[in-house]
Amino acid sequence: MLHARISGIASYAPEGILDNDMLSKIVDTNDEWITTRVGIKTRHILEDKDKGSSYMGAKAVEKLLAETGNKPEDIDLLICATSNPDYRFPSTASVILHQCGMTRAYGYDVEAACAGFIVCLQEANAYVRSGLYKKVIVVAAEKMSSMVNYKDRSTCPLFGDGAGAVLVEPTDDETVGIMDGVFHVDGSGRDYLLMKAGGSVRPASHETVDADEHYVYQDGRAVYKHAVTNMLTSSLDVMQRNNLTVDDIAYLVPHQANLRIIEAVAAKANVPMEKVLVNIEHTGNTSAASIPLCLDEMKHLLKKGDKVILTAFGAGFTWGAMYIVWDL
Repeated sequence: MLHARISGIASYAPEGILDNDMLSKIVDTNDEWITTRVGIKTRHILEDKDKGSSYMGAKAVEKLLAETGNKPEDIDLLICATSNPDYRFPSTASVILHQCGMTRAYGYDVEAACAGFIVCLQEANAYVRSGLYKKVIVVAAEKMSSMVNYKDRSTCPLFGDGAGAVLVEPTDDETVGIMDGVFHVDGSGRDYLLMKAGGSVRPASHETVDADEHYVYQDGRAVYKHAVTNMLTSSLDVMQRNNLTVDDIAYLVPHQANLRIIEAVAAKANVPMEKVLVNIEHTGNTSAASIPLCLDEMKHLLKKGDKVILTAFGAGFTWGAMYIVWDL
């Protein structure tokens, strides 16, 4: 039976930097307030107003192709996780495919908010296991700065821009690769984390623009509570059904939403922080891109055979966890 493995990883973070001192000149906040509450010091920002999420996604994909020795025509499918598509249509995946010269591959977008990367990774896993495709790229690309209201001190310190990509391929070795995943969605969480306008329910108008309804909105307390509970339970669930203990796990890689959320999940799961991969201090919350960005940055710590848990929570509410065995 075919098994799927991550055979390559790459990421891209734009050169622009927005640090806490710079933010304090834009909105009523300061470095101590931000660092204490969310653990973020700096975030990368795509400053070119004419470039969108696809630009960063293409950069990550081009690097991935180069590092894995693949040509654009070798790829069968590209799945793009984004909450910040270049356009409502066409898909951001189609733009990335064009930018990277992938004329043979098919592609589409998935909108699963901050859980987008692991959702797309599960899809890639299914495609490869079925034999339908052999080389699948999962790319998460998020220009979060495009939906941030820099007048809202509660949300604007949180988010940064970036992209991460992995190549998923078949392997005969069933002891490595993508082992299992658990996923959930609860639409009752809609009102706690959303962009209120711009969709078919509330199309763009002078009224919606004047009311600042085209930016990310969240009820911080509700999101914190649900994020901690659901990332914790999904991680424990996937560990339990694969007979894994904390001692078996090399690393927990959570969505980089908020350092307090990460620390709370780790504490409740009895995972020591030295086993938790964290880079939020200098990236901020990059939504779906946060896990591949973190994995790529920390890949020097990982070795073949390491058992890793990935977990994420986002708007929808959508959340889940995956168990992978590292094979790079």
